[in-house]
Amino acid sequence: MEKIKKIFNVVSCVIWILLGGIWMAIIWGVIGILFCVSIIGIPFGIQCFKLAKFSFLPIGKKVELNFGAYPVANVIWAVLGGWIMAFFYLLFGIANCITLFGIPTGIRGFRIMKLALSPFGAKIKKA
Repeated sequence: MEKIKKIFNVVSCVIWILLGGIWMAIIWGVIGILFCVSIIGIPFGIQCFKLAKFSFLPIGKKVELNFGAYPVANVIWAVLGGWIMAFFYLLFGIANCITLFGIPTGIRGFRIMKLALSPFGAKIKKA
């Protein structure tokens, strides 16, 4: 049973990366670099890198949101563009849920969508 679980995780990882995980990670990385150009944007850039890492390989991890830790930063984040990336994750999730095989991938997209809206104070832990 353990072997089947490991094989499923490997196949799941490959599917996630091929169906868009790598592109979302690249987009987050580029946005993070752009934010880090200015000193004021560095905290936002760090959150982009956190999202890039999680977007690349979210399998076996869970997100604990804590909006109350940095509410002002999360509101600024959401207004400046977090809602756009959350919308892309929503589309990504819906597109993947169309097929039976893509449902687990789509559900991961929906999980990342929450993180894309309020990354400040969120913690990524092993599931």
